[in-house]
Amino acid sequence: MDIGFIGLGNMGLPMARRLIEAGHRVVVYDTRQEAIGNLSARGAIAVRSPAEVADAAETVMASLPTPDIVLAVATGPRGVIEGKRVRRFVDLSTTGAVMAQRIFKLLAQRDIVQIDSPVSGGVRGAEKGTLAVMASGPRAEIAAIEPALAVLGKVFILGERPGAGQTMKLVNNVLSATAMAATSEAMVMGVKAGLDPRIMLDVINAGTGRNTATEQKFAKAVLPGTFDLGFTAGLMMKDVKLFLDEGAALGVPTQVIEAVAQLLQLTCEELGPDADLTAIVQPVEKRAGVKVRASGP
Repeated sequence: MDIGFIGLGNMGLPMARRLIEAGHRVVVYDTRQEAIGNLSARGAIAVRSPAEVADAAETVMASLPTPDIVLAVATGPRGVIEGKRVRRFVDLSTTGAVMAQRIFKLLAQRDIVQIDSPVSGGVRGAEKGTLAVMASGPRAEIAAIEPALAVLGKVFILGERPGAGQTMKLVNNVLSATAMAATSEAMVMGVKAGLDPRIMLDVINAGTGRNTATEQKFAKAVLPGTFDLGFTAGLMMKDVKLFLDEGAALGVPTQVIEAVAQLLQLTCEELGPDADLTAIVQPVEKRAGVKVRASGP
């Protein structure tokens, strides 16, 4: 299958690489030349704009950092909407349902179908092809690209309504953010009380408190002090804000997620939006006067 791929960042690069390795002809574009070069060496065809990607492939995938960038790439000047061959735009990014519906309507004016297909599972999941792929859109169009999506991970079909996949992604991400924020406060409290952080994780992971933060993120990035999960606090802040906006529009109480947003905002203010998500523990550590660190396996 000919596939266009736009956005070769932390997630996009390994996803595009997996498509190449699966035998697809992949046409790529990114604003960073070094990212394009890495894939060109593996057989990707490099072009100079999103429109040129959409000239070369019926299916164009995008993995981009913000809703506004997705909108510009999909519908702006020299965007996918101007492509001569494109039939479907597969958005692997996190934009929220409102933006997804807006892009869907704009592309439909040119007979281009948007398929929401945000993914979850982090950089490791992108590299291994074990992502959760949350697709929504016309059934026949999803069926046409499902073999390619399956290269990226397990495909879940959320329905035909534009934006359904995006809503599912926001639900998932706020739970991930909440686990990280709550675990940060719990671990800092335990360390200040004199507990060993590695033993704490062992106990939690054998009990009912376990979550993705205790099972993976703290052991990998917090205890050794590397803070290198590969997903920034700023991007998670964006996702949490999108969730809060959608929750407010639907009339859903979101007090817990609002508290998570406050800690994320504090992290972005003190450490910068490019700080790793796992650095959310650092403002808590600073105020408690302890650090959750441990050496060794």
